[in-house]
Amino acid sequence: MQDTVLTDVSDGIATLTLNNPAKLNAWDTPMRARIQAVLEDWNRRSDVKAVILTGAGERAFSAGQDLDETEKFKSGADGAKWFLSWRAFYDSLRNLEKPSVAALNGLAAGSAFQLMMLTDVRVGYPGSKVGQPEINAGIPSVLGPMLMFDRIGLSRTVEMTLMGRMLEAEEAKAIGLIHHLVVAPVAVMPKAREIARQLASKPATAMRLTKKWFRALTQPQYDNAFANGAAIQAEAYASGEPQEAMRRFFAERAKGGRASGG
Repeated sequence: MQDTVLTDVSDGIATLTLNNPAKLNAWDTPMRARIQAVLEDWNRRSDVKAVILTGAGERAFSAGQDLDETEKFKSGADGAKWFLSWRAFYDSLRNLEKPSVAALNGLAAGSAFQLMMLTDVRVGYPGSKVGQPEINAGIPSVLGPMLMFDRIGLSRTVEMTLMGRMLEAEEAKAIGLIHHLVVAPVAVMPKAREIARQLASKPATAMRLTKKWFRALTQPQYDNAFANGAAIQAEAYASGEPQEAMRRFFAERAKGGRASGG
């Protein structure tokens, strides 16, 4: 069986590679659990000074949620339970006391876009695309807009979320969602490692306490998203609209079309 999460720790830099390229590195619940466990372990390890997240292949960091899983939901309760399961996953990165870098070797969509925004520094290239296309799959966006709001403001957040559009790398950099653009895919990881080494060289206590303060600044909004999101997703999945949108996605994909997940 293919290991969907690859890890490496060398010279203080830990690298996690999402390894499901046939599905654009989309994740299901077991894959998310594995990512969470790795990040929690690295947070405890004294030999890990900085973390890089990236994706296998040349097309995607991650397409986000594997719709093969969510299309099977039968009720609103399934949707609510699924939404709440994300908190521990996101917390494993949000609570990371070590600096983190996203090496965007392609698209980052939906929940992967959200994970990307939780990293401290983001590196891409002109072929990288990022965005919140959940509405296209019938999934209401809850956490994504909360994370976007602090980074790009309300007006852009509303437009991006309701349109469900993916941003080209140049626009993403111009508004601060990507910090560094390199010229080609092969240059993404070297730049990410360069930045990770710089971050790893900072005083560890100052890094930990500064990151703790950043979390405190956004904790009320983060808590509010999870306090309300379960009911929102329950109503959506009880309507059957997300499942129907996902079935259309699979039909389009079977005919050679393209669509985006969540």
